Amino acid sequence: MIVLGIDPGTAVMGYGVVSKEAGAAPPVLIECGVLRTKSRDLLAVRLAEIFDGVTELIQRHKPDALSIEDVFYARNVRTTIVLGHARGVILLAGVKAGLEIAEYPPAEIKKAVVGTGAASKEQVQFMVARLLRLKSAPQPADAADGVAAALAFALAPKFDLSKALR
Repeated sequence: MIVLGIDPGTAVMGYGVVSKEAGAAPPVLIECGVLRTKSRDLLAVRLAEIFDGVTELIQRHKPDALSIEDVFYARNVRTTIVLGHARGVILLAGVKAGLEIAEYPPAEIKKAVVGTGAASKEQVQFMVARLLRLKSAPQPADAADGVAAALAFALAPKFDLSKALR
């Protein structure tokens, strides 16, 4: 299974692509990075760039699922609304590609990766590196957050209905 994880943002969107095979093998990092937009561009232009960037990632890696950080409520209402716009175009790209979509609150992603929902950015980066057996954490922190979103989905226990019916 290949998972595209995204830490949404309009200025910097972090992403991570992780492969997780069935069984005990640890997940494998395929790619991670950030997509940056120019702050002086119109919001509509920035959203189009985000949509195109996510669509290109989907076409290149052919993931089975899209795992995205849910909206958090910033002190600035405008920031929350703009983040919602970014999430909207990301979700649209995933749905148009027929991907399974998973949305996780930031604390749930941190808990899945670190073990506590109150983890710091540094703790998330450290555990992402440990879980993927990397020599160093993905940089910048937004990329590590995208990888963490992918790991939250890849490491989640799946309920197998066929086993339950036996």
